Amino acid sequence: MYKFDLHCHTQGVSKCGRVSPEEGAKLYIEAGYSGVVITNHFNRFTFDVLSPDATWEDTVNFFLSGWKRFRDAAGDKLTVLLGMEIRFDQNENDYLVYGITEEFLLTHPEMLDMDVKTFSSFARENGLPFYQAHPFRNGMTVVDPKYLDGIEVYNGHPRHDSRNEIALAWAEKFGLRQISGSDFHDPDGYALGGILTDQPIRCQEDLLRELEKGPKLIRR
Repeated sequence: MYKFDLHCHTQGVSKCGRVSPEEGAKLYIEAGYSGVVITNHFNRFTFDVLSPDATWEDTVNFFLSGWKRFRDAAGDKLTVLLGMEIRFDQNENDYLVYGITEEFLLTHPEMLDMDVKTFSSFARENGLPFYQAHPFRNGMTVVDPKYLDGIEVYNGHPRHDSRNEIALAWAEKFGLRQISGSDFHDPDGYALGGILTDQPIRCQEDLLRELEKGPKLIRR
């Protein structure tokens, strides 16, 4: 079985990230994972470190920098895919989005102006799986399941109570797809979640196929 983490942050982009991309790649290689998705935060708070004169291209390049450094450090020892953890202005909910590319981000500056309803339609039109991250953590708002493809039923962050058992029950009640992720931020928070697959994930298409199948989940 191949281990693949779906929820990882890096220092330098996510303000809460405490591990450099280079060290993160080393940790995941040593942990025996075959790959990770770098899901750095994609929201106005993340980008307020940029100059007021920053262009959308500047913003995207900043966001991509953590993923690119992680990917380069991993070389051929780890598949490193691009994702994001997006937050809209309407509340403090976070959502994991998969299947995005650099080109896609550059051509869609309107994403941060959306809300969960409009982004849900946008994601489905563009074939992007859309999951709510840690939906029952403190500060989260319950979302109508019809706007989601699934939810994170296991979040491995050691310093938050994500109430994973409630998330699992919610997913089962509404027939939502289920995912697991480490929510990697800190030196002791890696390799705590993810999915198990029979075949290695080497590209976005492989990942989307596995998510649609409903993969086995890693729970530590």
